[in-house]
Amino acid sequence: MASIKFLGRILIAWFAAWCVLMVVWNAADWNGGELPLIFRLAIFVGMLMSLARGVTHLYRVRTIAGRVDAETLSNRQRRRVELACDVDEAFVLVEEVVRELPYVQDVHARKGSLTVQAMIRPPRVEAASRRWRRWLGSVDRDTRVSATVTPADGSSSAMVACEPDVGAWADWFYPDTGVSLDTVETLMRAITQRMAVRRSRERADARQTAMEKELTAAQLGLLQAQVEPHFLYNTLASAQELVRTDPARADRMLGHLIDYLRRSLPRTDGSLSTLGQELERSTAWLEIMRLRMGERLAVHVDVAATALTIPMPSMMLQTLVENAIKHGLEPKPGGGGIWIRAGVDTSLLSLTVADDGLGFRSDGAGTGIGLKNLRERLRLTYAGAAGFTIGNNFPHGVAATITLPVHEGASHA
Repeated sequence: MASIKFLGRILIAWFAAWCVLMVVWNAADWNGGELPLIFRLAIFVGMLMSLARGVTHLYRVRTIAGRVDAETLSNRQRRRVELACDVDEAFVLVEEVVRELPYVQDVHARKGSLTVQAMIRPPRVEAASRRWRRWLGSVDRDTRVSATVTPADGSSSAMVACEPDVGAWADWFYPDTGVSLDTVETLMRAITQRMAVRRSRERADARQTAMEKELTAAQLGLLQAQVEPHFLYNTLASAQELVRTDPARADRMLGHLIDYLRRSLPRTDGSLSTLGQELERSTAWLEIMRLRMGERLAVHVDVAATALTIPMPSMMLQTLVENAIKHGLEPKPGGGGIWIRAGVDTSLLSLTVADDGLGFRSDGAGTGIGLKNLRERLRLTYAGAAGFTIGNNFPHGVAATITLPVHEGASHA
């Protein structure tokens, strides 16, 4: 029924044009009121060509849309699509889609008014034959494309319109063979495909982020678990020996060991420790070492009270303290001292562990795994916002400094 109405509308339009021409001709009394044969032939040929284009229009519409009705048969098409993104992203997406249309020219994107306008000009034949082929209906007209983006609450929508670049009166005489419908459907498919790709990319990014967080948590857990096990064995062996020779020192050593182990329990929630908690753990460990080394070890702590509550990853201070004792003071004849200093400068916490031991040794003692893990944990936790330096301590020994942001949260905290 829609097809018959469409073709009938073309016949009625041409018949009305014939009647108007006849009335005007008779009123002017040209050639005795009789319409010349050439005019009648031209109107007849034009009507036949319009009917042929109408049939082509019907077939193309059925092929493109899968149905034939008043909406799909129209020479002027409009579509609205909802976009799950903000208005700026929607405008960029619509502009990119319009610019990728075949034969598109004169694209004008106005971000202030959120509109995109363009003209589709199919390839033209030579100027000599263009007029005749256009008259015979074998050359498509230019198609005007306009799109308007409308913001909404957290999303946006786009209204796309495609129409022939002629007046609306021509729709009655000159079907566009489905060009406007094809163009608007192409735009809708392209926009939908872009949004699908965007959603897929967002889901992939979310999965990647979740995987990276899980990997980071696993790496942090593994790095934190790499604590020197020989310390526990050596402490228990020392306590066992002191039980026979000096029970009081053995009791103090076991008390400090219990305190150290209690403070070394891993955190199940993945949260950061504080400098105060890490200092208590390291102090308990140093007390054990003082019982083992005796007068050969002197401990100096200079930490500002304001720095005790600042968050920091666990076991980092312990790593520096262990390195100072193991590689600097234990092998040194006569022992030496270890200094723990911390202070807050603007938005940075500076934590330094220094000793007056043997310094950097030429025999390559130590594997460097502890410091490597420390640097990696700083990178994973603070994403480059933290720093670590190590160098010679004047006149003897080594000084290592960790610099942490105070007000900037860690990535996994």
